[in-house]
Amino acid sequence: MRILITNDDGINAPGLQVAEEIAAELAGPDGEVWVVAPAFEQSGVAHCISYAHPTMVARLSERRYAAEGSPADCVLAAVYDVMKDNPPDLVISGVNAGNNSGENAVYSGTVGGAMEAALQGLPAVALSQYFGQALRDQPDPFETARKHGAAIIRQLLDRADWTSDADFRLFYNLNFPPVPAAEVKGLRVVPQGRRVGPGFGVEPFIAPNGRRFLWVRGAPQDRPATPDSDVEANLDGYISVTPMRADLTCHASLSALQEALRG
Repeated sequence: MRILITNDDGINAPGLQVAEEIAAELAGPDGEVWVVAPAFEQSGVAHCISYAHPTMVARLSERRYAAEGSPADCVLAAVYDVMKDNPPDLVISGVNAGNNSGENAVYSGTVGGAMEAALQGLPAVALSQYFGQALRDQPDPFETARKHGAAIIRQLLDRADWTSDADFRLFYNLNFPPVPAAEVKGLRVVPQGRRVGPGFGVEPFIAPNGRRFLWVRGAPQDRPATPDSDVEANLDGYISVTPMRADLTCHASLSALQEALRG
């Protein structure tokens, strides 16, 4: 198996090393693990691409490249340049330092990388590690993802829907709970949820030169969320798996809207 890894935390992020370990286990001794990751952190860029300016790609070592762009740029660089003669069999995006459950998935570059892979017709999985109080004093905050990641992806490869004939191919968003690996309760397949209350906001900041800037700030990640959702599952100690696709249509509303606007 030939596996491509990208992320949004950057080429030197500790979670990328965890993803490489997971990929090496999946690929086996005869497989290949390739890395095309952002040269600098790209958290919060979602599915953006560098459409208005070029992306520089640098070869760091064998099968390891850094791109000055987003995770989606990295996938495009791999598919159409770095790995154009031998495309990957699987794309892993992550392991993100922090969860991409609930509304976080909308902003996530990690999810954006997996989404671009799916749009290119490739099987893809986004991996994120929920952080919290229970992991604060752990020597390895990625232990849960490290120990459970390969087994869950293997289950998905064996049993999940990977058909590529749909207009928008499925990809899978995995979030590991904020508990040590030994305390994981199991696996739940759940929809994307939403935490109660406002999400991201901004905080004004005056620089030493007197200019005014805005910092984007997040919200507490342990707030209650949609019942039976990815957030609730993670906070309850379960690994969550959510099937996703790039189709933003609200299909449940189509018929009612067509009827309302008829004539």
